[in-house]
Amino acid sequence: MSQKGHKRPRLSNKLLAVVSALVLGGGGVAIVAGNASAGQEGDRTTKLAATIDCPDVGDKITAVPEQAKTEVDEGLAKLDDQVADAYRRLAAGEAKGDALLGELRQQRDKTISGMADAIGRGGQPPQEIKSLGACTMKEAPVANDGQAGGGGDLNAAAKSGAGGQKGGPAKSDFVSINKVKPNVRTPAASGNASKGSFSSQCGRNENGHFNPDNVIVAPGVSNGAHHMHDYVGNQTTDAFSTNDSLAASGTTCGNGDQSSYYWPVLRLRDGKAERDAKAPGGGQDANVGTILKPKQVSITFKGSPADKVTAMPRFLRIITGDAKAFTNGNANANASWSCTGFENRQLKDKYPVCPKGSDVVRTFTFQSCWDGRNVDSANHRTHVAFPDKNGRCQKGFKAIPQLVMRLTYGVAPGARFAVDSFPEQLHKPVTDHDDFINVMSNGLMNKAVSCINDGRTCR
Repeated sequence: MSQKGHKRPRLSNKLLAVVSALVLGGGGVAIVAGNASAGQEGDRTTKLAATIDCPDVGDKITAVPEQAKTEVDEGLAKLDDQVADAYRRLAAGEAKGDALLGELRQQRDKTISGMADAIGRGGQPPQEIKSLGACTMKEAPVANDGQAGGGGDLNAAAKSGAGGQKGGPAKSDFVSINKVKPNVRTPAASGNASKGSFSSQCGRNENGHFNPDNVIVAPGVSNGAHHMHDYVGNQTTDAFSTNDSLAASGTTCGNGDQSSYYWPVLRLRDGKAERDAKAPGGGQDANVGTILKPKQVSITFKGSPADKVTAMPRFLRIITGDAKAFTNGNANANASWSCTGFENRQLKDKYPVCPKGSDVVRTFTFQSCWDGRNVDSANHRTHVAFPDKNGRCQKGFKAIPQLVMRLTYGVAPGARFAVDSFPEQLHKPVTDHDDFINVMSNGLMNKAVSCINDGRTCR
């Protein structure tokens, strides 16, 4: 992320006026500032949350020697821990903003320096990351009406350990899908297009495979995501999975697809105690409320409008979207929210309010161009890319089957809900993301490629 915008700004007078901490079950909290001007909530006051905005060090690391990978992965996870802890301390009133940012910078500088040294022992030390220690404060509207989906006293919920909605999305984070204009564009297919599709039927996580790990970004680190993930496909994926353990695992997919598909859970902000209300990734990281089970999870691999596709290598890793997009900006954001019956209208930075009888839809369209060499990259992004507006891959990249995942949820009209997030990301819709590790056998992948290139629909 560019350093522009990372000079420390003064907090607004509105934010400095009144700052109060509201506890979310298990210790996660949001800072709420009063004295803001009235907004669309009529006679209610629009309040602001203070959160912590830090440069994304991992996104700037483009090469890591093999012998330094473990130390760098641990360092990146430590940076996330430091920000999450600083956010909790700020919210609890344990430290003032300037003092807290100073302490956080010291911690981050030390961790970043250690990572740079580890990389330097096996290659060129990345000097640019050494300037990324400083963080700033960021303001955002938060919920302030004490209600979510029809009820619940927030203070009572917090005292009972069930958690409240104050750390959840603001009213301004929602928009009626009826007010959104159609905005979906489909590239025209060329004569060499691959028009088929291949689907895996992997269920809806009926076996209850949840954890707050992320083996792609934080291998070997428990609670590396600081939010809870839903899993389908591979049945053993966690922070400590290896290629060998993934290949030996069972799967929920009916066709034998052992791939790992996982995404942050969606929750009703109903003040009720979920089983993780006091656990890491749950209430301890400000992720509270009832976890919603998807009504449907569809997993489809599609072709390219410009070329035939080539097989993905086994153990290819792809992340789509950015879990830190609220503070990072939209460069890697890829959220798509909509409603059934309205899917030609996609939202990136708003949650949809769906009419009665229509379900909330999350759609994840993954990168479909591969560099032809690497199953992963240091920042987990540069080995894959999106095609251009005409569906063509950039020079040096080749088209692979495009994974499209579609999740639907039954949510009552007007109910407040939120995607799990890092605590400082405030559950903003733009932070939605999805993760994939290809563990298909070579035979199954070749079958998928054949179906897609031949124009067949295979289920």
